[in-house]
Amino acid sequence: MNAIEFDQVSKGYGDVLAVDDLSLTIAQGTTVALLGPNGAGKSTSINMLLGLLRPTSGTIGVFGRTPDAAVAAGDLGAMLQDGTLIPDLTVRELVDLVRRLYPDPMGLDAILQLADLTDLVKRRADKLSGGQTQRVRFALAIAGAPRILLLDEPTAAMDVESRLRFWAGMRDYAAGGRTVLFATHYLEEADENADRVIVIARGKVVADGTPAQIKAGAGGHTVRFSLGAQPSAGLDALPGVTGVEIAYGTATLRTSDTDATIGKTHARNRIEAVQRAREQGWL
Repeated sequence: MNAIEFDQVSKGYGDVLAVDDLSLTIAQGTTVALLGPNGAGKSTSINMLLGLLRPTSGTIGVFGRTPDAAVAAGDLGAMLQDGTLIPDLTVRELVDLVRRLYPDPMGLDAILQLADLTDLVKRRADKLSGGQTQRVRFALAIAGAPRILLLDEPTAAMDVESRLRFWAGMRDYAAGGRTVLFATHYLEEADENADRVIVIARGKVVADGTPAQIKAGAGGHTVRFSLGAQPSAGLDALPGVTGVEIAYGTATLRTSDTDATIGKTHARNRIEAVQRAREQGWL
């Protein structure tokens, strides 16, 4: 039996389809990356898998059951992009509170070690940094020892060292034969941490394979630069560009022709600078 099945699933908001006739299966004991830009439908898919959203059409199965039944059984654990921690509790108190809600939870010390929180057990939740808060969310996601772990952009707000520790903890958790599905827009994260990568764009699967197969299919090179005050609109129309990722004020362009892309980028920047100067009355 597959861990996860989407059968012709669509989710619409008015005239907009966030997920469009999505069909996929995920085997038990695998770590799968759902890769795509912001707005591709990754978060909507995960929220439907958790029963937080209902599909407009199609069906979703989790170990052959509905998402609601799987959540009730404790089979699903999730680390989402939003959600507030109880501010007055310490990290230890918060994690222990959540783990006690499950019939067969992980041990408290094991959770804290996997989430790299042993040095923060006495810290109150409202005194945590962004990266530390993400680590606590990870701890809460694994507290019930779920058979399937869902992670939606889990390394947001983490520095490089915290990211490395986080992925090490995730791999340790998955090593017990558990299934992990994580959403990301970083090809590097998918490459380093997933057995399989499903690329999604505009709510549809556009590629599916091993990290090596996805990288070979993508081809090309990468151009990365700080956006500053520049708009991101139109970057996908630059010559040679096959993909655009925007994160934390940095644009990453995948391109088949770096010279053409860079040349046009510089020309675009010069035109925008002249336009701003004219608007300010400098020219």
